[in-house]
Amino acid sequence: MEFEKCRDILLQETALVRRIACLQERIKESVINRDWTDFENYFSVLAEIGDEFLVLENDREQLFYTDCPLKGTARTEDRGGHKGRFYAFAVRFPDERRNELTEIYRNLKLETLKVQTTGEALTVFFAGAQAALAGLLEIAFPERGGKIYTPRGRPVAHDMRSMVLNRAF
Repeated sequence: MEFEKCRDILLQETALVRRIACLQERIKESVINRDWTDFENYFSVLAEIGDEFLVLENDREQLFYTDCPLKGTARTEDRGGHKGRFYAFAVRFPDERRNELTEIYRNLKLETLKVQTTGEALTVFFAGAQAALAGLLEIAFPERGGKIYTPRGRPVAHDMRSMVLNRAF
């Protein structure tokens, strides 16, 4: 029961991380191709996936805390914190099941690291593009005082969404 529950949670988390990776790839392709039509939708889907992931992560951690024989002891922290709780949980199973769980867990961590690195690279890219564009607009239109306006003349926040309103300068 515990094994199946843990395996299911880890596999669901892995599937969500892979969905995030696919969305990140779509975002990257959208930026390269300057296709902004579904750009907002990508970020809302990412937020939904993030919420699903948090629920699964809480379930997983609760499983480790509840069933871990080292719960609340210094030994758990000595063994690596969250990672230590997982391995303390997995050690109770026969070798074959333990190996299956640890392989899924390691793959999840590897996929998560890849997604995190890609996300950080995209964030740095967007921040640089936004700063460059803000500087360009400041030089090109100094009378606007750094503000961006909608087609109706209303000021808009300085985020990337405001750059898509007109589709042209």
